[in-house]
Amino acid sequence: MIKRRLGQRGPDVSAIGFGCMGLNYHRGPAVERGDAIALLRAAHERGVSFFDTAEAYGPFTNEDLVGEALAPIRDEVVIATKFGFKDGRPEVGLDSRPERIRVVAEEALKRLRTDRIDIFYQHRVDPAVPIEEVAGTVKDLIGAGKVLHFGLSEADAGSIRRAHAVQPVSVLQSEYSLWWRNPEAEILPVLEELGIGFVPYSPLGRGFLTGKMDENTSFEGGNDHRKTNPRLSAENRKANQPVVDAIEAIAGRRKVTAAQVAIAWLMARKPWIVPIPGTTKLHRLEENIAAADITFTSEELAEIDAVFSGIEIHGDRYSATSAARVTR
Repeated sequence: MIKRRLGQRGPDVSAIGFGCMGLNYHRGPAVERGDAIALLRAAHERGVSFFDTAEAYGPFTNEDLVGEALAPIRDEVVIATKFGFKDGRPEVGLDSRPERIRVVAEEALKRLRTDRIDIFYQHRVDPAVPIEEVAGTVKDLIGAGKVLHFGLSEADAGSIRRAHAVQPVSVLQSEYSLWWRNPEAEILPVLEELGIGFVPYSPLGRGFLTGKMDENTSFEGGNDHRKTNPRLSAENRKANQPVVDAIEAIAGRRKVTAAQVAIAWLMARKPWIVPIPGTTKLHRLEENIAAADITFTSEELAEIDAVFSGIEIHGDRYSATSAARVTR
């Protein structure tokens, strides 16, 4: 696996990371713990060195799972986690008060079985707490050696600049994919200007861009939140089929999979972009990792842009409640 540096100040990581959330949260029935641990270690054995979790995933249980899996190889990996919700529960509301940030850091260190958090993200900007206070609190944690890098997630350009003025932001994590390209307008230019790395989550459109999902797909279990996602309603899955058709046409010409096209396209956007696809299956992990070997010419990228400029995307990417937590 080739490596990339996350911006000017971020760590060197594998060019493709692992989004750990879906192992036991938000994506249907949880993977048996032993199997999840084996999968995370298999990812490392295949060159993945960047793993993403959060206190909100579970809550808390995903961090504990990641901590146990990576403890034997802790010094060989980069672990990112997040703070920002009341009691770690998104449904309760936001909470980025300095005292809460410090508590989250201490508890995350224990669950992750480590002495430092490599990247500590604010999960969502909290309008009740000045971003300067958030940045200052993380700055203190960095000074104490408990955190190595400060990150933001789904932050607007203004918040990024204000935070960066207090404590340099190393990494931004936000949704970005072939069917959600909004970061290109304002966010990517700001990141490039300030030397901030970018970590796109949901690079596969919550599974839709793989071509393995259609209007008849059912989302099983109460834990699979995709069933409340407007863009993934049965009606919109049918309406958005041209997106998949376009990706599969590209994949067919290159003799790769749709998922690999979606991941490789993101990597081609900027050298400081590191996608974090998640999976619960070893063969999907290997498929995702293989995307690092795919490159596109400038002509191919222009062709992709031209094709997608003519495709209308149906449905919002978040429910109204989740969208309200995203600053824009």
